[in-house]
Amino acid sequence: MGMCREKVNVGLLLRLAALLTALCWCIHVVYLEISWQSSPPPTALGHPTQHDLNRDQQQTRMKHGPVEEQEKDFESRTSYLHALIQDGQVRKQNVDKEQLLPPCCPPLNPHRKALRWRINLQPWASERHSLEDEAKRFLSYITTPQVTCASIVNNDATTGASTGDWAVCLDPKFSITHRMESKNCRVYSFGLGVDDHSMEHFLARSGCEVHCFDPSLEQPHLQKAEMWFHRISIDWRDPSPAIAPKRQASKKLATILDDFGHRDVDVLKADMESAEWKILENLVLEGVLDSVGQLLLELHLHWAGFEVAGDDPSVVRYWFSLLKELERAGFRLFRVHSDPSTPHLFLHKNILNASSAYTLSWVNVRWKPSWTAHKHKKLIF
Repeated sequence: MGMCREKVNVGLLLRLAALLTALCWCIHVVYLEISWQSSPPPTALGHPTQHDLNRDQQQTRMKHGPVEEQEKDFESRTSYLHALIQDGQVRKQNVDKEQLLPPCCPPLNPHRKALRWRINLQPWASERHSLEDEAKRFLSYITTPQVTCASIVNNDATTGASTGDWAVCLDPKFSITHRMESKNCRVYSFGLGVDDHSMEHFLARSGCEVHCFDPSLEQPHLQKAEMWFHRISIDWRDPSPAIAPKRQASKKLATILDDFGHRDVDVLKADMESAEWKILENLVLEGVLDSVGQLLLELHLHWAGFEVAGDDPSVVRYWFSLLKELERAGFRLFRVHSDPSTPHLFLHKNILNASSAYTLSWVNVRWKPSWTAHKHKKLIF
């Protein structure tokens, strides 16, 4: 019995050992299989793979922590700033090179400048701020020509010493004569119920494209002979879109130029019936005067004018400041005319025997017409 029990114990131990050996072998095989699937492919010729690089970067980050990341972020920002500085220097060099090169073409809207909010008021004529001192300075300014014109044509279409109200300077030293010869001249004439267009006809026959604006016309647009007529009046503001449009349109000069596709006006003739001061202020503030070669304007002095406020000395100072803005823009007075038959009223007073209306003619001595090599396009309305 003892021998049998000893044999049974040995056999049982051998079976348990074999079973444990098989279990260990299976566990080893499974471990090798899992390790082979999760391991990266072998490196090629000693060069690390992308997986190795990613793994090394992760290990490095875990090892060094956020301090090194901040250093790298600072280095990247610094290099970005250096790149911006270098790019700015390159751009500046390119701009300098472009400035040295001649321009290929004129700007699309040369008469557009940065808008201004108010004119520059001139100092008072005296410390007294009196009407007499302001009127004396103003009247002396508008009755003293600033430049001579060798050839003048008036509304009688006669050249020489003009005796009519309106006059255009045809001196060859100014651009209009050359533009008339090349058929690139343009004239704008504003008025209300004007019957005498003799000067406009003369300019049209001389090679100018003439546009007459009269709000009393029956038709919106009409072409008679060599001139265009439009039922439009000039204003110092555009109509409000909230108000129904009237039969006749009132627009700013800048808007009219844009609507017609015009850049320049060689001669701007306007009788605006006491609205000239606010319209002139608009031309100054919007920089439209750079588009005008000659300005023919009738001034009404018997009252302040539409929407011109202040006491009498302040009104005359405002008038004088506007005319000084014209001079600042390059306009020089070459002719003044007053009708002796008009009443002698200056702000409802008889001051220095001044007339109530003067017709002044300026020429822009700094005027440079925009690109006019192309012929005028035919207007379609």
